[in-house]
Amino acid sequence: MGSDDVTETFGAGFLVRWLAAVAEDVDREADRLTELDSAIGDADHGANLKRGFAAVTEALANEPPATPGAVLTTAGRQLISTVGGASGPLYGTLLRRAGKALGEDGEVTRERLAEALGAGVAAVSQLGGAQVGDKTMLDALVPAVEGLRSSYEEAGAAAEKGALATVPLRARKGRASYLGERSIGHQDPGATSSALLFAALADTARAEGV
Repeated sequence: MGSDDVTETFGAGFLVRWLAAVAEDVDREADRLTELDSAIGDADHGANLKRGFAAVTEALANEPPATPGAVLTTAGRQLISTVGGASGPLYGTLLRRAGKALGEDGEVTRERLAEALGAGVAAVSQLGGAQVGDKTMLDALVPAVEGLRSSYEEAGAAAEKGALATVPLRARKGRASYLGERSIGHQDPGATSSALLFAALADTARAEGV
């Protein structure tokens, strides 16, 4: 069965490996994320996420959760407790809410994951008061979740496209909004890191044939 088959299921291990891949990608791209953030933010996005996802990987390795929902809940809790600035609560809310939506099922489908992450994205939108077009992580997250309903590959591609689409936008939320017109022409760091999240998901699915 291929990645387009909604009946394909996976357990906790798949999500643990996904988040480990995210940690590796964030570690590799930390300087770039910080560079983007230095233009329109606090210049700490890369360092903060690097620390946060390293802590997530360690927590999941020390006490491997039994269910997909528990993996995401644990990861979200870890991000909230270790990441400073706005990104910790936002990414933490995304994963915790998604984990809660998955419940206690031992196996879930890609479609279920898409629905759960959709619930997480809605919670992020509510927490930050932002929506698509405001030049935030939502510009990558919303299309990514929609793409995930079709395939892992589509999710990764949609997230990357959404992140690139933030360049000409004027920021309406967050620290970047204080810059007004000067925020135009810069890629949003939160959307960029969100794209890394879904690129890692697509890579993990491809590697494992789900």
